[in-house]
Parts: sequence; C-alpha cells; structure tokens
Amino acid sequence: MLAALHALNLIEPHSVSVVDVDADELLLAQYDELVPVLVASKSAQPARQLCHYFLDEAAVRAFVARAEADAGGDAV
Repeated sequence: MLAALHALNLIEPHSVSVVDVDADELLLAQYDELVPVLVASKSAQPARQLCHYFLDEAAVRAFVARAEADAGGDAV
C-alpha cells in the first residue's frame, strides 16, 4: 500500500508514518485483521480510516480535496 500511495504523486504537502500495529495493543485491537490500513488526519481533527488491504485512490484523493477545501487551499 505504501508503494501505491507514493505512486499517486500527490502534490499537496503531506507526511506518511509507518506504524507497527502489532507493537501497540490499542492499534492491534482496532486494526488487527485490516492490516495494511491507511488512516489519515488533518489539523486537530480525529484520524479516520480511508482504506485497508489495498489503496483506495478515490478515497485518498477525496480526503485530500476535502482537506484542501476546508483549509481554503492551504496545506493539508
């Protein structure tokens, strides 16, 4: 999924963090069977799951577009 995410060539500023779900009991309880999972957040809003197993390009692009619109065109 990480390679597919990088292949999107998003021009919007973003960062990606890879987290070992198995190393965190709370994450393991939440995402155990859904790995790999892509969770996104912006500003002070809570994170939300965009997709799991495979990259959902439409969901990622929709999240970025909403985040950009909410920010008035500022960085995500």
